[in-house]
Amino acid sequence: MESVALDFPAVKVETRFIVEWVENTNHVIGQTDVWVYPTNLLAELKPVAGDGPLGVLDPLNQLKPLLKNLNLKFTDLEYNNLETFSGRLAIIGPFHSKKQMRDGLANQIKSLAKKGAAIVWLQPPPVKRGKLLPSFYAVPEGTNAVIVVQPEPVANLTDNPQAQLNLIYFCKQALNPLPLVLPYFSSQP
Repeated sequence: MESVALDFPAVKVETRFIVEWVENTNHVIGQTDVWVYPTNLLAELKPVAGDGPLGVLDPLNQLKPLLKNLNLKFTDLEYNNLETFSGRLAIIGPFHSKKQMRDGLANQIKSLAKKGAAIVWLQPPPVKRGKLLPSFYAVPEGTNAVIVVQPEPVANLTDNPQAQLNLIYFCKQALNPLPLVLPYFSSQP
């Protein structure tokens, strides 16, 4: 197995490139699809969050540097009580472990949601295997929701474009929860 470092041009949207592997300068021996993403994916959180700042409780310091690099306004909720946050959207986590979460965090999240904030709660990895959990689920609260997300869909948030796209999706779902429906279901016979 071999590896190669390739440089791709800057892109404004998700863009597919095809890399052709050539032997002896003219014989194509294979192709690889490569998806290249913009470096400012999380800028989409600005219109999603609305006029106020985004609330961020980021003890691993993964999300805050990304937001700072994009000049996105946010309120750091690490040293503030969640219930005093007055913004439209808050992202809580990620966490290394449950021990890293402050006492009463679930109650604070529930209180904030009752005040009308949409929340994305990024969970710590489970301590032990066994209990099957969905990758994410919504807990409705008024017109918004708390979206509870397991660690895998947002793993390596700083370097993984798909994790960033997932986070944006979860934020949108928290603000506009969609009802659960069966896939591929049509009411027509």
